Amino acid sequence: MEAGFLIPLRKDAKYAIAALTSMGVRLCPVNYEPFHTAGTYTMQVTSAESNALSVSSYLGMPSLIITSFVKESPIADKIRHDLKSRGMDFVGPEIDSGGPWGFRHQINMTDTGYGLRGPRVHNDRGGEVARGINVKDFDLDEIFGSWGVKILHMSGLFAALSKQTGEFCLACARAAKKYNTLISFDINYRASMWKDRTQELTRLFDEIRDMTDIMSGIYVPGAQDKDWPTAMDMTKQAIESYRSRCPASVYLATHREIEDTNNHIFGGILNACGQWHYVEPKRISVIDRIGSGDAFVGGVLYGVLRGWTPDKWLRFGWASGVTAAGMLSDHIKPMDEESIWQVWQGNAAVTR
Repeated sequence: MEAGFLIPLRKDAKYAIAALTSMGVRLCPVNYEPFHTAGTYTMQVTSAESNALSVSSYLGMPSLIITSFVKESPIADKIRHDLKSRGMDFVGPEIDSGGPWGFRHQINMTDTGYGLRGPRVHNDRGGEVARGINVKDFDLDEIFGSWGVKILHMSGLFAALSKQTGEFCLACARAAKKYNTLISFDINYRASMWKDRTQELTRLFDEIRDMTDIMSGIYVPGAQDKDWPTAMDMTKQAIESYRSRCPASVYLATHREIEDTNNHIFGGILNACGQWHYVEPKRISVIDRIGSGDAFVGGVLYGVLRGWTPDKWLRFGWASGVTAAGMLSDHIKPMDEESIWQVWQGNAAVTR
């Protein structure tokens, strides 16, 4: 069965995929040091949604980032140069910083962990420019109508940032639907963002969910601590619950058993139009797990765009996630499809 039959894609679109996001920078200690004891750090451009798009953009798919920038900011310049290096276009207003205590881009401070010391992430979002994103600053008819987008990707991480980002997600989803763009929604639940906002965010997520075609990041409390058969049953029950009240055609989730920070057992599950597909968990080596879930989603979306069958989407998504886990950056930079398929095949031999 062809994927295009399962999920029809718009044929006249300028962009294969677009994402709504808040761009920022990620600080990581070198040599696996804890953040608070390190003296030397690397700085990377980051966001969960752009991480997912990197799979497609590096493999030649026209990709678009929809966001806000701080005017005359060296960090904003770094972000734009980085997105260009990934082969991504971007659109969004430049917002005056308002001085030293005004707007800026988020800072993500990441201790990748090592051995029995787990990863720790601290997000500094004070004054984050995209929290105030306004639909009035964008021509959605131009983006989704004149330009055209095959898949719009968004996540609960961005949607939950503020009331404004939630409203922006809804406006973009409605515009996307108007112009036959598929909607990918990664639930990306963060308990810290839901604190004292459960009623508000439940309404928001339900409304986004009702427009979603591809749903990922399905959170199943306790499943990650279970063995694969038990976790699979729990995840299938959760997906069936969503299927009974959601219009989405595709649902996907990962399974991860953690032996220690650098050794995981990683698998995946996908339901496409009622048909189940699995990747049995395999032991993988991990340098930095942050971003591997985004790459998993990005790999599946790339498979959808390529018109593959669902079992192939899942395999490519799994291999993309494993590739990200084996890198110091939180997004993958594949040279070609073959490099991802070699990960799936378990082929670590030298390619000459």
